[in-house]
Amino acid sequence: MLTLTLFRHAKSSWELNGLDDRERPLNARGSSAAPLMAGFMHEHRIRPELVLCSTAVRTRQTLELVLSGMKPAPKVKYEDALYLADPILLLERVRKAPRTTKHVMIVGHNPGLQILAVELIGEGDPEQIGAISDKLPTAGVVVMTFDAKSWADVAPGKGRLTHFATPKMLMAAAA
Repeated sequence: MLTLTLFRHAKSSWELNGLDDRERPLNARGSSAAPLMAGFMHEHRIRPELVLCSTAVRTRQTLELVLSGMKPAPKVKYEDALYLADPILLLERVRKAPRTTKHVMIVGHNPGLQILAVELIGEGDPEQIGAISDKLPTAGVVVMTFDAKSWADVAPGKGRLTHFATPKMLMAAAA
């Protein structure tokens, strides 16, 4: 059994004019949402062994806030190719994960992450699948499992959605 977690970066700032898109940092909302999602991951024992992270500032900052509570700390690889990557490239990268790794997490961007999630999920709660199809908001987390021994076998329609959470969902549940 293999587990893939897709984590869209938290909300970023548009306040600094002329800043390259890769350099946009998290805003205050994003800086509070990432730890909230880290708590969700801890509570549900979502513990990746390998994290593949885009090199954009907002993805790196999101991951830093999430990693602070993750024990044991996973291996992290920052990869330029994941910046605004399309779903085909993301799937190709997942398929190259080491055979010994059972749980991979990608911290990246839309629309690639959302499209990849929709394409990979074949089973799960229809309402949650529909919600992911409509929107994968910033700091949204999608977790799916695959009945496979090798990442090379991960394919469209073969994933089972096990968790889907957003900051808004968690705040509504806490109220």
